[in-house]
Amino acid sequence: MLGSGGREHALVRSLAGDPFVTELHAAPGNAGIEQEVTCHPVDAVDGQAVTDLARRLGTELVVIGPEAPLVAGVGDALREAGIAVFGPSAAAARLEGSKAFAKEVMAAANVPTAMARVAATREETVEALDTFGSPYVVKDDGLAAGKGVVVTEDRDAALAHAEECFRAGSTVLIEEYLRGPEVSLFVLCDGRTGIPLSPAQDFKRIHDGDEGPNTGGMGAYTPLDWAPAGLVDEVMDRVANPVLAEMASRGTPFVGVLYCGLALTPRGIRVVEFNVRFGDPETQAVLARLKTPLGSLLLDAAKGRLDEDEQLHWRPASAVAVVLAAHGYPASPRTGDRVHGLKKAAAEPAVTVLHAGTGTAAGKDGHGKVIATGGRVLAVVGRGEGLEAARERAYAGIARIRLEGGQYRTDIAATAAAGTIEVPAAARPPRPSRAATEPAAGADTIIPSMGTTV
Repeated sequence: MLGSGGREHALVRSLAGDPFVTELHAAPGNAGIEQEVTCHPVDAVDGQAVTDLARRLGTELVVIGPEAPLVAGVGDALREAGIAVFGPSAAAARLEGSKAFAKEVMAAANVPTAMARVAATREETVEALDTFGSPYVVKDDGLAAGKGVVVTEDRDAALAHAEECFRAGSTVLIEEYLRGPEVSLFVLCDGRTGIPLSPAQDFKRIHDGDEGPNTGGMGAYTPLDWAPAGLVDEVMDRVANPVLAEMASRGTPFVGVLYCGLALTPRGIRVVEFNVRFGDPETQAVLARLKTPLGSLLLDAAKGRLDEDEQLHWRPASAVAVVLAAHGYPASPRTGDRVHGLKKAAAEPAVTVLHAGTGTAAGKDGHGKVIATGGRVLAVVGRGEGLEAARERAYAGIARIRLEGGQYRTDIAATAAAGTIEVPAAARPPRPSRAATEPAAGADTIIPSMGTTV
């Protein structure tokens, strides 16, 4: 497992529970991951260093978690060495590495998305902002760890963000604002076949009520009981499969996770963005429900045989993940603060604590103490029969944790639990889903994989 965040800790937990996984290592890991598996210090974007480590360990499969190593071509270096990789090539990772490239692919594949213009100068930005109007959406064309997007009513703030991107050597996308609830759907891909996981919804803004600046994600939940029947089918038919076919036709088949960020708008489903890896913090919630052995799925994807996987098994419980962030996040997170109460939180019923930006430092007693090393420090995942029960458990767990200046949202999944999310009629697919409906409680659920060769 390559990476060091909360997504990687969730993946390690799931892979460790796979009876077919006989040995598991992480690089570089974090304070939580190192409590569960052997961790190795390595520069995650150094393809040669990662390849050398994989060879030394006799690794059968490398799972690449973050986007930076994928865009840097670490997967290519591993494949050239004959090592199976779950994660796209550098060429395919451009779907996340360049938003302009993703728009080009979507146009070629006839995928519905927001209207957009690429801007490289102040003059082009001004023209595009005035064309689309408020709210203004300005996206850094390159990687920005989930924080390169500004959505604002303030035209000056939108222009300032664009100019900041220009100074950093990037271009920007100016997009129309998409109104409607957002959905995250992970699709496991082997270059030809796509298998969707359970849809989730995340929360990007730092404060309750979706106020404040965008972050890498402050929480997530799944399943989406309010989502229209047939939603996953429509996304596979209109988004994922066409993109897989287009990437294959370009000679850059996509192997890994295609993260489809979607908006259910009055004009129908629209793609907000693509990522080329598991999303964080949606992964923490989604994998809490997945019962199918994860290692076998990822190995099949890496070896091009997902069409052999017939069904995914899901636990019927709901899952809610709440992120604890450091003081000053997202602008200037403070590091080095001690994290207290982790064992008490993990002891709460149906609660899991997944580390993200954590490390260890020697305490007065000589033992290692967990400290914050990044902006998003950890996520607490609660599971329960229904969203309200899952929310109560997640918040009971996070209430046990103390971090000086720490912050978290108190409204993750609240609107969904109250049943007040409205989906525009145009975003409701006209046909029933081929996938089995997920009950709120009961026996383990089996959802057909819907693998489709394109």
